[in-house]
Amino acid sequence: MTLAAVVPTTPPGLARRFAAFLYDGVLLFGVVFFSGFLYSVLTRQQHAMQGRTGMAITLFLVLAAYFIGFWTRSGQTLAMKTWHLRVVTEDGQPLRWPQATVRYLLSWLWFLPALASVSAFDLHGGGAIIGCLLGGIAAYLLVARLHPQRQFLHDVICRTRVITQLPIRS
Repeated sequence: MTLAAVVPTTPPGLARRFAAFLYDGVLLFGVVFFSGFLYSVLTRQQHAMQGRTGMAITLFLVLAAYFIGFWTRSGQTLAMKTWHLRVVTEDGQPLRWPQATVRYLLSWLWFLPALASVSAFDLHGGGAIIGCLLGGIAAYLLVARLHPQRQFLHDVICRTRVITQLPIRS
């Protein structure tokens, strides 16, 4: 039996997928913190504003390695394993690295519109930035809610989908 034959047609609920999103964020806090610390030490960064572009690029690439690596190996990040989710192609096959790379880049749609609005309106202060990010995330969830199969925009564009992957009982 192929994987495509057992791919369910009903996607997991948005709440479960969002919970995995949040859990990945918690797990990645440590990865980002350590990577940022390592970057600061290796570049002898003395001030937060010094080398911030290099830091941003480094963290972007570290996150890319995390997501693309997990999506191409098992189809599951650590949080997705916890929530029994897996990302596959439309026909139920594992993602290859080009498709996983495009999915990673497009998954920034969760944040980019909100960050662009912060920049466009020259907003300052934590409350305004957090408000824009939360509004952007809520809007992205709403777009998925309006999709007939409850898919996120980046999955629709990449022709991927998130499925339920229950552990195999022995």
